[in-house]
Amino acid sequence: MSTVHLPHSIDTDWLIVGPIAPHADAIKQHFADGRYALSTVASYLSNIAHFARWARSKRLRLCRIDEVSVTEFLDQHLPHCRCERPVRHDRCDHRAALGHLLFVLRARGAVTLPAKSTTPVDEELRLFDAYMDRVRGLAPMTRSQVLRIVGRLLRQRLGDGGVDIASIEPAHVRSFYAQQAKLHCKPGGAGSVVAALHSYFRYRSSLGDQVHALIGAVSAPANWRLATLPKTLTAQEVEQLVSSLGRPGRSMRRADAIVRCALDLGLRSGEVARLKLDDIDWRAGTITLRHTKGLREDVLPLPASTGEAIAAYLKDERPQTSNRAVFVRHRAPRDEPAGPDLVRKTIRQAYGRAGLPYTRSHLLRHTMASRLLAGGSSLKEVADVLRHRALSTTQVYAKLDSRNLVEVALPWPGSAS
Repeated sequence: MSTVHLPHSIDTDWLIVGPIAPHADAIKQHFADGRYALSTVASYLSNIAHFARWARSKRLRLCRIDEVSVTEFLDQHLPHCRCERPVRHDRCDHRAALGHLLFVLRARGAVTLPAKSTTPVDEELRLFDAYMDRVRGLAPMTRSQVLRIVGRLLRQRLGDGGVDIASIEPAHVRSFYAQQAKLHCKPGGAGSVVAALHSYFRYRSSLGDQVHALIGAVSAPANWRLATLPKTLTAQEVEQLVSSLGRPGRSMRRADAIVRCALDLGLRSGEVARLKLDDIDWRAGTITLRHTKGLREDVLPLPASTGEAIAAYLKDERPQTSNRAVFVRHRAPRDEPAGPDLVRKTIRQAYGRAGLPYTRSHLLRHTMASRLLAGGSSLKEVADVLRHRALSTTQVYAKLDSRNLVEVALPWPGSAS
């Protein structure tokens, strides 16, 4: 177990005389385990010591340290601080440091977790969330979006009272939808509101409630999902992107491997982030995707270019870590996997280095489908590679299949052909 050795110039004496003194070593160890830079650790510990000094002056007991006391320190003390030097006054650094403090204190049971709201609506949303998770198997991000929409309706109509579905009328649902639809500029966004409401009403129907009128109160707006062409990179842009890979620099090998996973395999950002070392069979040349959007396990062939990029990252750049994720954080906290947001950010940065104006990481998935069709693959084969549950999901790519569309195109009226 590593330890933190700080310069003598850093004043952390208040860590061992203030209310958090019994946990000072655990706080230091937390930063050591996360392999934070020494300068960052010194700054955070100094800020925590500053808070400990203030807490002692307020005679604040350890059990009273929470978000409320941290906010009071940041809003009332820090702007007018007259503490003896050396102290720091950067609000952002203090907020980050005190977030770590609360994490450590709660992990050790010294401070209780924030009390969950116990209104009837909050309890109803927790039960609905459990249903979406265990019965329908929806992803956390999808559940979160649905809960936000349903929560707005219930709080608007029921307030803090009991959950009486019979008191919600179709007119209330239509009025709520009209309000929410104004927040979205595209039919697909407004359609997500309808989908969330229908999902909740079907849940209540499974409990025996008579909600058929509520389900029929609103319908999804017209959204011709196959009316437009999916955006893809042109062959020239793909070459431009590929040519920009292999540059020297910090985290460049990780970036190359992530781009290859998205471009060669059509992986979603979350699927790239969830890849484990054990998912790659180097001898068989395959890669296994677990916990995908379809809640299945899929085995895909590992292209040579993708395997070479991943191997180069694992061999030359991936930091030493006990985490089994393929792509891990290169900055503190270490030993943590790279999340979907980092994957998307990495792809956006790769676009920028290649001189491309795009930002969406999903663009590479569309591009891979287009390249498969151009290479002679059937729509069914593209659906299998993209791991779509229904072939109808893949049909939009049929409009990119110019090779086969030429054969069925009729001559233009009045043309010589």
